[in-house]
Amino acid sequence: MSDQNGATPPMFTPFTLRGMTLINRVVMSPMCMYSAEDGTATDFHLVHLGSRAMGGAGLVFTEMTDVEPAGRISPGCTGMYKPDHVPAWKRVTDFIHQTTEAKIGVQLGHAGRKAANPVPWEAESDKNRWEIYAPSPIAFSDAGPVPTEMTRAHMDRVRDAFANAARMADEAGFDIIELHCGHGYLLSTFISPLTNQRSDDYGGSLANRMRFPLEVFQAVRNEFPDNKPISARISAFDWVDGGTTEEDAVEIGRMFKDAGLDILDVSTGNVVAGARPTVTGLFQTPFSETIRRETGIPTMTVGNIRGPAEINDIISGGRADLCVVGKGHLHDPYFTRHAARALDVDGPDAPRQYERAAGYTPSF
Repeated sequence: MSDQNGATPPMFTPFTLRGMTLINRVVMSPMCMYSAEDGTATDFHLVHLGSRAMGGAGLVFTEMTDVEPAGRISPGCTGMYKPDHVPAWKRVTDFIHQTTEAKIGVQLGHAGRKAANPVPWEAESDKNRWEIYAPSPIAFSDAGPVPTEMTRAHMDRVRDAFANAARMADEAGFDIIELHCGHGYLLSTFISPLTNQRSDDYGGSLANRMRFPLEVFQAVRNEFPDNKPISARISAFDWVDGGTTEEDAVEIGRMFKDAGLDILDVSTGNVVAGARPTVTGLFQTPFSETIRRETGIPTMTVGNIRGPAEINDIISGGRADLCVVGKGHLHDPYFTRHAARALDVDGPDAPRQYERAAGYTPSF
């Protein structure tokens, strides 16, 4: 997959984690679709994820898929806790593996104090009201409900739910698991000092605040095959005084690496209401670059990545190993194929059904 000078653009070089090799460095970001039925993936997910895989991304991620019903952001969120969830997801993974060169990952998470909301385009109703949990009884916003402080029994239940979800994810055919430890969801609220004010072994120092996320990671690692990698998404900076700092993020990356994590997906913010991030340019990539340089753990970067020039610069500059594109894939399922055309290189192989369009260029 080289250009007219015989060189392969960095975004189209392969990348290997454990037994998984990606054909390129483009990842479709996990993004909530709010289109599940009782936690079960639907035809929407088959088309949504399948089309992005056919569009050439090396790796596509599901939205945050919750490990228990109480962990859902809304009633429309996907889950991995019922037997029915496995065949629904396997329908999606089988299609992608049989039809495309892409790999597919599931992002496992628990919404914590950000759970129990309506689907964004629906009105509030009783069906999206349930008890919410967090490390400390601190509401996300002044208008939000106060969560129940988690006991050891709550923590054991959630840890075991993650482990069970990891087993189900393997049965469903996923190539990689990502743990959502960012954006103010449950594991994230253990990490940030703004949301974790516990006085036991799970609060206080960064090592204590990381204890439960690392316990969850270990439980998941124990249940997911050794040849399949695991990622974690973190919020590397809270954008609020007193929150997680870049120095903390480096230590978080080091702790995850020492525990055996394969790659760190570096995002920021969304932990507390009222944060004001500086959203200009590749505003989150410096955090990925610093963590990668200081710890040696491979990283993904996400946020404001708009085209192949930026991806090539990020990869060639050692700022990240993979580039996670969200809105670009919502706008254009064929983001990666169109990037290849813009670079005048051969893109990922098209499905045989589409080969008749080879060489076609639209006029608009």
